Amino acid sequence: MEILPFLILPFLASLILTGIHSYLGVHVVERGVIFVDLALAQIAALGATVAIIAGMDPHGHGSYWISLGFTFLGAAIFAFARTRRGHIPQEAFIGIAYAVASAMAILLMSKATGETEHLTHMLVGNILAVSKPEVIKTALLYSGIGLFHFLFRKKFLLISMNHDKAEQTGLNVRFWDFLFYASFGFVVTSSVAIAGVLLVFCYLIVPSVGAMLFADRIGPRLAIGWTMGTLVSALGVYLSVKLDTPTGATIVVTFGGVLIMMFLLHLVLHHGRSARELKGGASTHRELQAATPSSREA
Repeated sequence: MEILPFLILPFLASLILTGIHSYLGVHVVERGVIFVDLALAQIAALGATVAIIAGMDPHGHGSYWISLGFTFLGAAIFAFARTRRGHIPQEAFIGIAYAVASAMAILLMSKATGETEHLTHMLVGNILAVSKPEVIKTALLYSGIGLFHFLFRKKFLLISMNHDKAEQTGLNVRFWDFLFYASFGFVVTSSVAIAGVLLVFCYLIVPSVGAMLFADRIGPRLAIGWTMGTLVSALGVYLSVKLDTPTGATIVVTFGGVLIMMFLLHLVLHHGRSARELKGGASTHRELQAATPSSREA
């Protein structure tokens, strides 16, 4: 009970991350661009590096907007990188962007070695130290992005679920792709500063993958993903305090353990369902044999 007040803000931040990232994770998994958040996070870090080289405050508004501008540039690249014939996988462009952004950040950091701890914090994060203003600001920002996606959900879902059909309907796919990646960039730039790259990646991918084990439709998948993210966040934050371990890494490991348990449960349920279907099919076959006269009787 003594540590509960200390965990309220990190837990609220985790709930906010769960809400937006579980939804975006559905799109990311369906589009097959699993590592897009890592690439956008690295591009955002490159923007922060440029701001530091220019003498800006790493935590100031100028640094944030430069970082966001670089993220929008990455969003434009990813939106126009999807070729119509699909002969070059979009994930290849994402990997190239990640590698180039990482190399450029390393080159620039070699000229500003005294500020590298700020970039390290951006990549690693410390959700346990999140402040009340950060939670409020993040909640307002993500509410706006969530409303934007809700208003245009049919277009975004159509492109993610059936890209060819979206093009056949005359939808400007590249324009809406850019809007998707730009809004995604807003989320990544803000989330990584709070939670770090690894934790943001888990919030984006793991709930969506866990939900896909048990549901095919969007509604149930979101419900399972949100539930999983909430429970794992609470457990991970609590364990990090009790075990005195880094919060982000603890939540990531907790996500992995819960996903393994969900996968084992899926195997048990799937095996039981397959056995029942096999038994039911055998029974039906015997009933048909009993009801059909043999050739001798005929």
